[in-house]
Amino acid sequence: MPGELSSVVTGVSLADYTGIELIVPCLRETDAAGIIEELSQRLRAQQAIGDVLSFYHAAVNHELLSNSALPSGLAIPHARSAQVSHLTLAVGRTRLPVAWGDKSCRPVEWVFLIAVPATDASGYLTLLASLAGLSRSPKMLARLHGATEAEGVLELLEEITVGPADRSKPPA
Repeated sequence: MPGELSSVVTGVSLADYTGIELIVPCLRETDAAGIIEELSQRLRAQQAIGDVLSFYHAAVNHELLSNSALPSGLAIPHARSAQVSHLTLAVGRTRLPVAWGDKSCRPVEWVFLIAVPATDASGYLTLLASLAGLSRSPKMLARLHGATEAEGVLELLEEITVGPADRSKPPA
């Protein structure tokens, strides 16, 4: 669309970028590369990306350049690619905490893989900011860690607004 700057629309939640099929409450893989591949396969199955290998390489290469692990136990790998049809979020929980990247990194339990269209200049940054807000909220993190089913994760994500909200404080 002419003048379209971002694929993030105000008044939407994190849940609007994912779905039950894109939430994996118990990942099979046990390392960063394997987890990114597993979540990439989910994105492909939901037709959010085209060529899995191309997207996977972009995500892993970006992760090697800039580790996305947060002190809260979340990792937010992402890649911008022509293989992505629309801004989409795949979410997975590890069976046991995983050393994300370098062995000295903090352990990660939740991974939020963001698939970003090549033409998205800034929409994914707003999505990243919302996920960073989640990582700073002890109450929301406790609820996330307590979620054992995809439905519970989706309900939590429905409560987190994406867009130009007041970023001076994390969500409750």
